[in-house]
Amino acid sequence: MLKVAVLALTLAGLGYSVTAQAADGDQPARKRPQLTEEQRKARKEIIDKYDTNKDGKLDAEERKAITAEDREKLAKLRPKPPEGGEQPPKKKDGDK
Repeated sequence: MLKVAVLALTLAGLGYSVTAQAADGDQPARKRPQLTEEQRKARKEIIDKYDTNKDGKLDAEERKAITAEDREKLAKLRPKPPEGGEQPPKKKDGDK
């Protein structure tokens, strides 16, 4: 029982530590570039076309179904990197 309590307190402390570090603002928040009207329309068309469960998002299975032609279309419409050469962070498959 003592081991469970120690484990719980340790995990709670780690959670607090991570939250406190994130709130410190060591790194500036990255802003997403604004999409043009054309980019928004094209993105909406792709989502509408492949969103089989109609939740407004593409899950992993829905993303796998996107054709090469539509992937290329999306790639061309991606926002340009911000001035200064810094590129926006790449998302991983599990990121939302």
